[in-house]
Amino acid sequence: MTTAGSGRPARKPARVRPYSLTGGRTRSGHVLLVETFVAALESPDGRLDLAPSGLNSRMLPEIRAIIELCARMRSVAEVSAMLKIPLGVVRVLLSDLADQGKIRVYGTGRGPGQPERALLERVLSGLRRL
Repeated sequence: MTTAGSGRPARKPARVRPYSLTGGRTRSGHVLLVETFVAALESPDGRLDLAPSGLNSRMLPEIRAIIELCARMRSVAEVSAMLKIPLGVVRVLLSDLADQGKIRVYGTGRGPGQPERALLERVLSGLRRL
């Protein structure tokens, strides 16, 4: 495939490297297991808070997509699979959003033993629906 009249091959659109979304960070401040549930928090007027915060006044499209997707409670694994973003990157981004007060992280009820079977079945069912 060549570009019109140039004789050179057409370039594919550049894809953002996952580490660039997290600034190279691989660790998150929250414990986010694949079965951990997250949900976007609403602003006082009842709408999702999509306003950027911090020094960067622009919100990355991936961040916006995560917030919109999390309007309904989702597992970390669902967010990763539905947005086709690597799990490690999603964990870092979700942790950042939790620190900014844009999402809430719900405990998984996981104690010193194994996670509840019913929880794992719900997560597996959700992943199969994808």
